[in-house]
Amino acid sequence: MFRDAPHFDVRDYLRKEMMPHFLCPGCGHGMALRALLWALHELKIDRDKLAVVSGIGCAGRLSAYIDANTFHTTHGRPLAYATGLALARPDLHVVVITGDGDCLAIGGNHLIHACRRNLKLTCLMLNNEIYGMTGGQVSPTTSETRLTTTTPHGNTEPNFDACALAIAAGAGFVGREVTRHVPKMKELIKDGLQHPGFAFIEVLSHCTEVYGRKNDMGSSSEMVMRQKSEIRPSAYRDSVDEPFRSTDLPTGVLARNARPEYGAALRAAAAARAAK
Repeated sequence: MFRDAPHFDVRDYLRKEMMPHFLCPGCGHGMALRALLWALHELKIDRDKLAVVSGIGCAGRLSAYIDANTFHTTHGRPLAYATGLALARPDLHVVVITGDGDCLAIGGNHLIHACRRNLKLTCLMLNNEIYGMTGGQVSPTTSETRLTTTTPHGNTEPNFDACALAIAAGAGFVGREVTRHVPKMKELIKDGLQHPGFAFIEVLSHCTEVYGRKNDMGSSSEMVMRQKSEIRPSAYRDSVDEPFRSTDLPTGVLARNARPEYGAALRAAAAARAAK
């Protein structure tokens, strides 16, 4: 329990009958889930008014543990399902939990159009650079040279900067944080949840068992220390010999705009037609 949030107990937000969870020991996704639930707690969002939609993969399984209205959808489609839900029920807080493969590979087209529409919902993309649950294959965000089951000699494909993609596609709010900084991640998620449009938040997570083990990156705590060395280079560059990621990436709020929200615009157009 965090000292500055003495009344927050993550267990109050979990389906206890679903425990023990299926995540590997040390998985960064659990840290991201805690930050999300902490943000919901501080914003006092009624769980009866919360809808969490997720796809397939390690990140996609997280919705099952949240004691709210949850929907586990098909691979790559959580944003499509969430779009219909948010349009039909604008009274709900709709949150999407997705992974880098689910969101950027098979689901990449849905992400682009969710950004373009700017519908009021929050997308939390947990990026561990791997298809962790389905065999350890290369994903659109896998760093170059990294080993996966489908790149046994090292990845040669350039990877996506998901936040740059979301900004270019017109998302109303774009941010990024690392699993190491749970309080900062919580504040970023709170900011995104309150944005009156589409909010895309990338969490740089860490997969210890599938990605880290294959690339000799050490334990979970050692992988978190690698995040320090790369994401906060001016302060932590000397903390490890090799950084977690291949490039320096900015964190925090990366973009924010006041474009019209799609749901409100659609309802206003429908009302105008009905008044004729």
